[in-house]
Amino acid sequence: MKIYEELKFRGITAQATNEEKIENIMNNKKITFYVGCDPTADSLHVGHLVQLFLVSRLQNNGHTPICLFGGGTGFIGDPSGKNSMRKLMPKEQIEHNVKCFKKQMSKFLDVSNIIFVNNADWLCDLNYINFLRDIGTCFSVNKMLAAECYKQRLQEGLTFFELNYMIMQAYDFLHLNKKYDCILQIGGNDQWSNMIAGVELVRKKNSTEVFALTTNLLTKSDGKKMGKTENGAIWLNPEKTSPYDFYQYWRNIQDTDVIKCVKMLTDIDIDEIKQFENLKGQELNEVKKILAYNLTKKIHGESEADKCKNSAEKIFASGDFSSDIPTKYINLEKFKENEIKIIDLIFEAKITQSKSEARRLVEQGGISINNKTVDLNFCVNKNNLGNGIILKKGKKNYFKIIKL
Repeated sequence: MKIYEELKFRGITAQATNEEKIENIMNNKKITFYVGCDPTADSLHVGHLVQLFLVSRLQNNGHTPICLFGGGTGFIGDPSGKNSMRKLMPKEQIEHNVKCFKKQMSKFLDVSNIIFVNNADWLCDLNYINFLRDIGTCFSVNKMLAAECYKQRLQEGLTFFELNYMIMQAYDFLHLNKKYDCILQIGGNDQWSNMIAGVELVRKKNSTEVFALTTNLLTKSDGKKMGKTENGAIWLNPEKTSPYDFYQYWRNIQDTDVIKCVKMLTDIDIDEIKQFENLKGQELNEVKKILAYNLTKKIHGESEADKCKNSAEKIFASGDFSSDIPTKYINLEKFKENEIKIIDLIFEAKITQSKSEARRLVEQGGISINNKTVDLNFCVNKNNLGNGIILKKGKKNYFKIIKL
């Protein structure tokens, strides 16, 4: 199976400017392509995985990737899908985030065949008047305002500052085409309008045909984005999301989502995946284990993946809580008589985002301490937390809680 056919089978590709030509180029030539990401945080998250795997697959087929960090566009912030303007980050934070992104990508991809660039190198020194004369005249404001990426912001009020984002991203493609002969941009499907702008700008300024290919977003069967939990995003940085929590996220996904994730986020052979597609019910649990192990190994290494797998098996099979499950620390000194009610304990340990959610879980019998279901009157004191307690939320989520 050729590379583009495989991408289609895996459900990765979404929209393309000229799919027939892109397929022909990918299958029969060696090209330079680029993928960009703005450094809005100090870690990549689950939402970046589809594109990381796509870059890896194209790289393994002999194509040269350019990984562009938005050190310049990050000063503005992508308005796509946002109801309000992004928080403006200081230069130092952007530079720090870029370094973090590069480190994570370097673990995931073969850095011997990657061109790392930062668009701050060419965007931050542009002469504003000259840029408007040379590039701004290529854009129709009417057409820009009709773009999908600005729709939500128009409802609340789009600033001129944000309007420039599309122009800046389009200019990136022009710059990379001139310097590296880059002819393809890949990005999430929510970037389609911005990517089309780049294709058109290169055509107008360089008289060159280039292409854009978007990937499907990583969504659950209900259409909501994956990688979100009640405690926030699932990050690739082990200090933000522990390897165990990362493993457990994939181990506990819905049956309706597991095959899609195996296709998009693993290198498992296509023939084996086709066999997985025939499985139902409890049989899919084994596929979830395979998915969780493969992804944890890819992001955190084989040793961590083995540790997470063994810990999960001990917990769920034998009740052995000595394993490396997530640990939460509680400071009891701010509570009267160094005692804390179960609802406060759950909230203080950040197991839920609100006390009302904690109360609902307890009332529904969804919280147990050391394998015993508790009610709203249950309290924890210093003695309970001396050696730590095991809190179970629902059927599958375990936490060890220790006093500071």
